[in-house]
Amino acid sequence: MERISADVAIIGAGPAGMFAVFECGMLQLSCVLVDTLGELGGQCVALYPEKPIYDIPAHPAIEAAALIARLEEQIAPFGCARLLGRQVTGLAGGSGDFTLTTSAGDEIEAKAVILAAGAGAFGPNRPPLAGLEAYEASGAVRYYVRRREDLRGQRVVIAGGGDSAVDWALALQGIAASVAVVHRRPKFRAAPESAARLDALAAEGRVEMVIPYQLHALHGAAGVLTAVEVADLDGQTRRLPADVLLPFFGLAMELGPITEWGLELAQHRVSVDPATMQTSRPGLFAIGDIAAYPGKLKLILQGFAEGAVAAHAIYGVVNPGKALHFEYSTTKGVP
Repeated sequence: MERISADVAIIGAGPAGMFAVFECGMLQLSCVLVDTLGELGGQCVALYPEKPIYDIPAHPAIEAAALIARLEEQIAPFGCARLLGRQVTGLAGGSGDFTLTTSAGDEIEAKAVILAAGAGAFGPNRPPLAGLEAYEASGAVRYYVRRREDLRGQRVVIAGGGDSAVDWALALQGIAASVAVVHRRPKFRAAPESAARLDALAAEGRVEMVIPYQLHALHGAAGVLTAVEVADLDGQTRRLPADVLLPFFGLAMELGPITEWGLELAQHRVSVDPATMQTSRPGLFAIGDIAAYPGKLKLILQGFAEGAVAAHAIYGVVNPGKALHFEYSTTKGVP
């Protein structure tokens, strides 16, 4: 149980929240990071630490865990306080004088607050398949991949049509004994370049595209998977030999206590002014996936930019009436 005072309380220690520490630090604003997970990194470390990320400038590809490690190095000079393994349960006060309380009984005094909580608490959308629980318990059905090596030599079936399905098909090709991708339509909701690479692998026979099909049943015994049964739109079925099924149907998000803070919401996210990233509650800002505004892109690099915008807007909250004479980091350096 801690009592901490800081200029800015940042709720969420994923990439966007971590980079916001850097941007605030460059403006000499002190921060405290709060996260429900016991370590920095958010979904990057909790769900897919070995997943390659392709849209970070100057990194053609970087694994999620490596990105978090670099961000931790970047914020180290600012000595940001960290309250991990607890949830912010209460928010009182207003701009310039907030009080936050956590599930561990901590009390935080802050002049401004940044919500960088992804899209809140998360859990997988589970396919409605008979006997699913037994295969989940054995690890034959997984919603996250923490180590690619765990799937070496396995027959892997991936279901879904988004970035996660496509990225993991690319990442596991050459490691798994076989990779089959099940999707109900030919078009994928993934980065065009990644989808093109998947098509190229399929043309070479290195990945099997099972389209248009959807999951129908699981076959095996005592939690040991032997095949995934799929069905097309006409109800015709076929069996895919499988040791592991990876269903990537997105995450079920829950905003939790955030819904009680009087914020304007839009489709389970928090509406902000993109010019400042401020929410409908003065002094409270939102960045990353939880922030909603016209033209929003759900990219890590967009969350980085939003952190910079929020930090500059917060400077006036913390230092009312004081002009900000901003210098580029190349001339200012890092403390």
